Amino acid sequence: MSNQAVDVEILGKLTRVNCPAGQEESLIEAAKDLDNRLKEMTERTKVTNEVQLLKFAALNICYELQTKNRAEQDQQDLLTERMEQLSASLEDALRKVNAGQ
Repeated sequence: MSNQAVDVEILGKLTRVNCPAGQEESLIEAAKDLDNRLKEMTERTKVTNEVQLLKFAALNICYELQTKNRAEQDQQDLLTERMEQLSASLEDALRKVNAGQ
């Protein structure tokens, strides 16, 4: 699959980024999201140092990702546990049916 060069604007600066063909819109949306986060953080914290802003944004995004991943893992664990319970119930019911024959 070939890469496509896309220009994105973050904090008023254009940056050319390569991305897989067909993923340009996703990249542009991600860049807009990052730009909005950085602008909001600048207003909220009054931090203007771009390196500091990027560090804080990266930490916030990593935290959000970890939180989401943990929630998804918890949900997967619950589903697995429920499937094991259902399987055990089914096996028990089949044993009872077979024992009664």
